[in-house]
Amino acid sequence: MTVICGLLTQSKQPVPLKSISVDVLVQGFIADVVSELQYKNEEKNPVEAVFVFPLEDEAAVYAFEGVIGGTRIEAQIREKKQAEQEYEDALTEGREAFLLEREENTSDIFTISLGNLPPEGEATLKLRYVQALAPEPDGAIRFVLPAVLNPRYVPRGSEGDSVTKSVPRMPKGQLPYTLSLNATVESTYGINRVESKCTLDPLRYILEDRTSAQVSLAEGHQFDRDVELLIYYEDVHKPSAFLEAGKAGVAPGSLMGDPALLLTLYPNVTTTKTGQNATGEFIFLLDRSGSMDCNTGHSPDSPPRIQSAKETLILLLKSLPLGCYFNIYGFGSDHDSFYPQSVEYTQQTMTESLERVKKLKADLGGTEILQPLKAIYGQSCREGHPRQLFLFTDGEVHNTNEVIAEVKRHSDSHRCFSFGIGEGASTALIKGVARAAGGSAEFITGKERMQAKAMQSLKKALQPAVTKISLNWDLPSGLEAVLVGSGPQVIFQGQRCLIYAQIRGQHQSSHSTEGTAVLHYTFQDQTFMEKATFSVHALEKDRLPIHRLAAQTLLQELEGAGELEEEKKRLALETSLNSGVVCSQTAYVGVNTELGKPIQGPLIHRNIPLSMGYGGFYSAPPGAMACPPRMAMCSMPAAAHFRPQVLAKCKKRRSPNARNQVLMTLSHGGDLSSNTGQPQQDGGAIEKESPLLNMVSLQNADGSWCLDSGLAHILGQSETALKKTPSQVSPNVWATVLAILWLHSKALEQRDEWELLEAKALSWLQATSGPHLGECIKAGNALLGTSVSPQVFGL
Repeated sequence: MTVICGLLTQSKQPVPLKSISVDVLVQGFIADVVSELQYKNEEKNPVEAVFVFPLEDEAAVYAFEGVIGGTRIEAQIREKKQAEQEYEDALTEGREAFLLEREENTSDIFTISLGNLPPEGEATLKLRYVQALAPEPDGAIRFVLPAVLNPRYVPRGSEGDSVTKSVPRMPKGQLPYTLSLNATVESTYGINRVESKCTLDPLRYILEDRTSAQVSLAEGHQFDRDVELLIYYEDVHKPSAFLEAGKAGVAPGSLMGDPALLLTLYPNVTTTKTGQNATGEFIFLLDRSGSMDCNTGHSPDSPPRIQSAKETLILLLKSLPLGCYFNIYGFGSDHDSFYPQSVEYTQQTMTESLERVKKLKADLGGTEILQPLKAIYGQSCREGHPRQLFLFTDGEVHNTNEVIAEVKRHSDSHRCFSFGIGEGASTALIKGVARAAGGSAEFITGKERMQAKAMQSLKKALQPAVTKISLNWDLPSGLEAVLVGSGPQVIFQGQRCLIYAQIRGQHQSSHSTEGTAVLHYTFQDQTFMEKATFSVHALEKDRLPIHRLAAQTLLQELEGAGELEEEKKRLALETSLNSGVVCSQTAYVGVNTELGKPIQGPLIHRNIPLSMGYGGFYSAPPGAMACPPRMAMCSMPAAAHFRPQVLAKCKKRRSPNARNQVLMTLSHGGDLSSNTGQPQQDGGAIEKESPLLNMVSLQNADGSWCLDSGLAHILGQSETALKKTPSQVSPNVWATVLAILWLHSKALEQRDEWELLEAKALSWLQATSGPHLGECIKAGNALLGTSVSPQVFGL
C-alpha cells in the first residue's frame, strides 16, 4: 500500500479564524446550538477565508448572520446557484460577503466562506442549528460537536471532487484557533449527571429539583477531537408532547405558519431471551480500505479499526443461531466475499470463516461501498430467512447519497444495521443507510469497544421490534393533526422515536384546552397503548426548534431517495426556503451593502486548517507507484492571490478552490492510511487476544465447549483435573458448565458481548445435560472457586 502526499501543512502563514465559541441548549431530546466564529485579518491584503467542517447528519441549519466592521448583516437563504452568484458578484465588486452551503453529495459537510475581509478587519459569523439527540445503549442522551473531518475517497474516473481534499491538516495540538463550549441542560425528568471523554468543569445545578443544569468544556481544549456530552436523565421512557406556536407573521395553513407538535416515544420494552431456533440470513459487509488501519479514536493506544472489526466479527459469528445463513464481504477499491452466496451456519462453515477472519487486513485500497451493495442485492433472498445486513465502515466515501438511495431501493427485502468506526465517520452515511432500511446506527470512537454495540444490534436483529405503530388524536373541536413525513415504521429496544405533526385549524371551544395523542404499537404479539397529553395553547419560541426539526425530517425523506423527481425537488426547495433549513438546493448568503468604497487589493484565499489527528495520509490501492512513508509529510501553501475580475468568471463553486489555481496535485488513488508508527499485523491470528476472546474462540457452533487443553489453559487448570468429570455427565456438558461459570466470574463486565453466546450454550445444555446439571454446577463452582447461582442455568 502506497502512501501519497497528504494535506499536512506546517505553514506559518496567518490563519484568519481565531476562535470558536459554542452555546448549546439541550431540552429533552433536542439540542439548539449557536456557534460563533471570530475572524481577524492580520495580512496586508483582503482575505477570503474558507472553513470546511462536519455537522451531525440530523442537524437542521436554520440561521446565519455576521457582524463585519460593526455592521450586522443577516444572511438570506436562497436557491443555491443564486446564493453563489450573489457571493461571487459581491467579491468582484469589492464588497464584504459570507456564504454558507452544504456539500453536494452528503448532508453532514458544510462550508463557510468569508470574503473580502479587509486588512486588520474583524468579523464574527454566527451559525444556528438544531438537532434531535439519540440515546446510547446505556440510556445516556448523546450530543456531539464534531471536529474530525476525514478526507472522503473519490474513485479514479469519477466526476467532480471531494471538498475535503482542499482542507489543510495541522499536527495534533497545533490548531491556531481555540474552542469554548457552554451547555445548558433542561429536562422535566430530572438530570442525573453529564459525562464526557473531554475534560469538563463541574456540573452546576440551576434549580434545586435538578431539572436544569449547566456544564462547560474545561479551558484549553484543543478542537482536534469530537466533543461528546453524555446526558443521563432520571426517567426518559415516559411519552411526552410539546406544542410550539407557528412563526409570527406567517399565514396559517403552512408548516411554519401552523403550530407544530413533537411527540417523543421511547418504549421501555423488555425482550425475552433469544430463541436459538431463530432464522435469518446475516450478511456482514466489512470496510477493508487503507484507512481501517488507523486507530479507532484520538488516543494512540486506542485499537486499530480493522483489529476491532475482526474481533467483532468473531463474536458475531460465534453468536449466530444454528440453521441460519451467512456471508462476509470485504470492500475497498474492489470487493470480495467468503462465499459465492450465503451458506448455512454449521460447525464447518463457522470454523472455516473464523480462520479467514483472522487473516483479514486493511488491504483493499479506497472506500467504494456501492458495488458490493449491488452484488449483495443481486443475490435472491432466501424464503423464511429474512435478510439482515451489518455494515462496518469509517464512512469515508464521496457518493453518500447514492449509497443511501441504493439501500432504500431494497428496503422492503432487508434491514440494515450500520457501524461508524473512528472519529470522523460520516454521520450522513451511517445514519442514512440505517434509516433507509429500518435498522439502527452505532458509532464507535476512542477506546469504546465495538463488540458490545455490535452484539446489541445482533440482539435487535434476532428479536422482535416494536411494530404496527399507529397514532390517534383527541383534539378540541376545529383542530386536526397531520403527520410531517411518513412517521415511524419500527422501533427497536433502546431506540427513541420522535414524531412531528402540524396542527391545523382554529380552536373553537373555550372549554377544552388539552389535546391527547394516543400511541398504539405491537410488541411480541401484544398490543400496547401510551398517551401523551398537551396544552393546545402553543408555546412561543423565537428559534422555533420543533418547526425546524419537522422541516428537516421532511427534507430527509424528500432527498433520501436518490435522484429527485421534479415534484419532490420542488417541494424540498419550497420547504427549505420557507423554513430556513438548508438543503442540497439552498445556501445562505450575506452581503455588506453599506460599504462605502470597494475594498482594494488582490484577494488572498485561505483554507482554514483542521487537525490531522491520527492517520492523516492518503493511501493508494496496490499497484500504484510507491514512495517511502517518511516522504509523505509535506507542506501545503495556505494562500494564493487572485484578481477580482477573475473571481467573477467562476459561476460554479464545486469546492473552495474552484476559483483557485490548483496549489498541489494529489492522487485520487486512495483512502487514509495510518501514521501511528505502530507495527502492521502480519495477517495471522489476532494480536493480543483477550481471555474472553480466547474463551469465545473455543465455543462450538451449537453452543457447547469441548474438554481440551485450550479450555484447561484459560481456566487455569490441568487437563488431568478437568477430565475428572462428575459421574453420569458427558465431557462436553462438563466443559460447557465450566465455561459459563468462568464467564460469570471472570468476564461479567463484558456481559453485553457474551449474552448471546451464553444463550446458545444454555439452550444446548437444556437439550443434552439430563437430570444431573445441578450436581455438575456445584462441582464446577468447587473446582474453580466460584459461587455462580444455579439460577443462571435456569434451575
